[in-house]
Amino acid sequence: MEIVFNNTKSKYLEIYSLLDINKIHETFKKFASMKGPLEAKIFTVNESIRSHQLSKLKNYFDKINISSLHIYSNNRDTILSGKSLKIDSTFLKEQEIKNKLLLFKSKNKDDILHEGTVRSGDRISSNGNLCIIGDVNPGAIVSAKKNIYVWGKLLGIAFAGKSGNKNASIASLYLNPLQLRIADVIAIGPTDKPKYYYPEIAVIDKQTIIIKPHVIETKN
Repeated sequence: MEIVFNNTKSKYLEIYSLLDINKIHETFKKFASMKGPLEAKIFTVNESIRSHQLSKLKNYFDKINISSLHIYSNNRDTILSGKSLKIDSTFLKEQEIKNKLLLFKSKNKDDILHEGTVRSGDRISSNGNLCIIGDVNPGAIVSAKKNIYVWGKLLGIAFAGKSGNKNASIASLYLNPLQLRIADVIAIGPTDKPKYYYPEIAVIDKQTIIIKPHVIETKN
């Protein structure tokens, strides 16, 4: 079973594999921090899922404020289970399901450009670089496997190099976060506001996150 979460507001997209639906409580820990407006799509191939199993899954989704839920399956018992719980359910052939999943996975690999304020409770993640044109408010979480660029104020939590890349960086026009993380190195944001209003960048230096002016060198 593949579960695709899509944040309709920020175009944030994440995909989880659930090998055993009876162990949903273990997987739930991974996406419990996600907040709406979220859409969830369940893709199953050759899986017969009972209504009581789907009901348990749906109850977990209700805890993270899923605005819509849709099931795509090539198993008629799964489709009937979904419809018995009033979940939108669509019967598709196996290859059609795989094609839909492939489309989502290809989108999930791209860098993300987000335009607008990332508000408290929002969560945006990228499997490449993440560029935000706007502010990241306290209570918001942004993350990327590569680098994070905020063309505005970074006041929330930022996690770059989430795949373990210690060469990743976090840059912002106004860097005053609650927390910074690069790979496995974590730093709490400064208690004082920045004294100077110029771009800064956070990088790892000797297993410590340091913040320095973000100077773009140009060749004459």
